[in-house]
Amino acid sequence: MDTIQNRTFDELRVGDSASLTRTLTREDIELFAVMSGDVNPAHLDDEYARSDMFHKVIAHGMWSGALISTVLGTQLPGPGTIYLGQSLRFLKPVGLGDSVTVTLSVARLDPEQRRVTLDCVVTNQAHEEVVAGSADVIAPAEKIVRPRVALPEVRLRERGGRYRALLAAAQDAPRIRTAVVHPVDTVSLLGALEAARQDLIEPVLVGPEAKIRRAALEAGVDLAGIRIVPTEHSHAAAEAAVALARAGEVQALMKGALHTDELMHAVVAKESGLRTARRVSHVFAMDVPTYPRPLFITDAAINVTPTLEDKRDIVQNAIDLAHALGIAAPRVAILSAVETVYPKIASTIEAAALCKMAERGQIGGGLVDGPMAFDLAVSGEAAATKGFVSPVAGCADVLVVPDLEAGNMLAKQLEYLAEAQVAGIVLGARVPIILTSRADGPLARLASCALAALLVRHQSASAGSSMP
Repeated sequence: MDTIQNRTFDELRVGDSASLTRTLTREDIELFAVMSGDVNPAHLDDEYARSDMFHKVIAHGMWSGALISTVLGTQLPGPGTIYLGQSLRFLKPVGLGDSVTVTLSVARLDPEQRRVTLDCVVTNQAHEEVVAGSADVIAPAEKIVRPRVALPEVRLRERGGRYRALLAAAQDAPRIRTAVVHPVDTVSLLGALEAARQDLIEPVLVGPEAKIRRAALEAGVDLAGIRIVPTEHSHAAAEAAVALARAGEVQALMKGALHTDELMHAVVAKESGLRTARRVSHVFAMDVPTYPRPLFITDAAINVTPTLEDKRDIVQNAIDLAHALGIAAPRVAILSAVETVYPKIASTIEAAALCKMAERGQIGGGLVDGPMAFDLAVSGEAAATKGFVSPVAGCADVLVVPDLEAGNMLAKQLEYLAEAQVAGIVLGARVPIILTSRADGPLARLASCALAALLVRHQSASAGSSMP
């Protein structure tokens, strides 16, 4: 067993030394910032750091000081040491990738109080001094030998990082006129107004005007300059919003304080004018901190038990959304309980058929494979362990679920157990439909609007490029 032991005061001699070497990583900087609360942009913001005096991201000065403390507490004098004081001079910055060596040497010994003064020097890989100073400690009187404590594994997760990148990408897209359907509570109203403030949408508020203004009063916001289309109730609001989209007055719809079924009934009605040859379907755009790429789950909100023909459209809708977000060839995993075709599990047969449809060009623009169990779709390690070979395994962008129940449970498990953020959008109609939930946070609501803005821009560009 690995142990650490000290040197008692009686064992110490002037000139005794100890050292350790560490290479600075971005994770070191982020972890130190989390622990200390020091979010100085010189350490965390690449763009800012390029413009400061060092022209690069550098470590917090006391990161080197912490390494000195490590040597004091584990080597020289080691366990039982009492830290009294520290004097340091910071001579050069420590940048990402720099390898520093911390060396402590005993300079003075005071037998009466067991005090020890140590010279402290930190050098980089070029043997340049970056930190110099001294430390005063009380050395232990008794010998201590202890097992080295196994530290917990630390994983830094930036919740919403991909959504912030999505919002940044959407800043270049034009604002889309959006009918916000029945925004009669503060949550849905503020979500729409914040999206407008972020230049993602130009809201048109559709619903009972008195209730909308009451919600604005409760939220403390001003509706001056925002168009309101008054209706009697939520059902009428859904129909009025659909009429605005049919007339080309808005480019998207956004769900407010009404049930999804109520809004979608108006969208898919034969007289709505919003139906296309495609089946309407929903896509959850997930920001899962433990997964190294954006993850799309479909369909977990609209189609309860989709047919094979429905699933063909569900897959294509998701691929088209991925294209709009800049993913040129999305990897699509058709999920089931197993990765082989098994006649008693209908989803495996449908998965095999969808793969053949993709092979024959009935589904285009993505790499489709299945049936595939969830672990194989998202874990390269699981795929290697099981000997499962697929270009989609371990790196799926899109997860196509067997039915709504499976998809809804999967999305909520990721949200509540894996700290995922959840944005959602409905595709397949003539305009995108932004679906939000009362439980969604502000960032997820903005991300849903960003999805719609990028999709509208992509569709406009595609329509323009196809014109003679």
